[in-house]
Amino acid sequence: MTMNGENYIRFDWAMKRLLRNKANYVVLEGFLSSLLGKKFKIHRFLESESNQEDEYDKYNRADILAESEDGQLCIIEVQNSREITYYHRMRYGASKVITEYINLGKAYGAVRKVYSINIVYFELGQGKDYVYHGKTEFVGEHEPHDTLKLSIRQNEKFFGIKDDKLELRKSPGDLFPEYYILRVNDFDKVATTPLDEWIEFLKTGSISSKATAAGLPEARERLRVDSLSQEDKQAYYRHLEAVRHMKSLFDTSRDEGYQDGLTEGRIEGRAEGRAEGRAEGEKEKTKEIALKLLALNTPIDIISQSTGLSIEEIKKLNS
Repeated sequence: MTMNGENYIRFDWAMKRLLRNKANYVVLEGFLSSLLGKKFKIHRFLESESNQEDEYDKYNRADILAESEDGQLCIIEVQNSREITYYHRMRYGASKVITEYINLGKAYGAVRKVYSINIVYFELGQGKDYVYHGKTEFVGEHEPHDTLKLSIRQNEKFFGIKDDKLELRKSPGDLFPEYYILRVNDFDKVATTPLDEWIEFLKTGSISSKATAAGLPEARERLRVDSLSQEDKQAYYRHLEAVRHMKSLFDTSRDEGYQDGLTEGRIEGRAEGRAEGRAEGEKEKTKEIALKLLALNTPIDIISQSTGLSIEEIKKLNS
């Protein structure tokens, strides 16, 4: 994680320890502005889902919940290892924030805009890009080119925009949560935009001396490992080692499971044997990972989310 002799702190660890400091808001604000394409001025940080510190989450996942000066909410989550139900958790996380941050008795119009930003270091879904944006749209069933817009009154009430031109009005989807997925490991190009510069940093831990994206010059100054206290530096290196260990567990399982499956399939000499052998090999290696996570006192529900095994299957392994 070096460039020009500098050693920079990983973004997930910085979220837990450094970026919550008001003096460092500018770093996170720069990232959000580059991604959302608009200014996001942080007013404060709120309690987020994974402020827990169990043995699994403290190195696998980091998240932060920021409130903007105009009341919008932004969940930023970094996850290092795969989770088969990750999309479901994205949806749950946004829904939970909506319900938790509206006061009882408030009108529905008080429901706040939520952005869910997910920085993942594993293969999530299948696609060719490295940044994906999900937004709700209401499209006509009989008129597929007809997208529903807000009324003049709704446009004024919710966005403060007075405009009777239909094409300039906001859509209902602008009121709904929006989701961003950054598949960091799939970035393999020269950074040419502010967002690319940020993703390059998220992937490599390096900040080019030529990087000009909002927040990165400040990150270059404030996220240096040598600026940490000795105690924090030791904690940071333990975090890096734990992340590497977890990644190694999953990578080894996937590779060995695939190879075991191919070997068994070749012995059978039939396409059916290859498929069954591969599936069986992957299943056994998944069970091995589950056993190792159990040995680390990882909660069973977290193991289930990470491996795809049912809670009943995991309990049987532990019996």
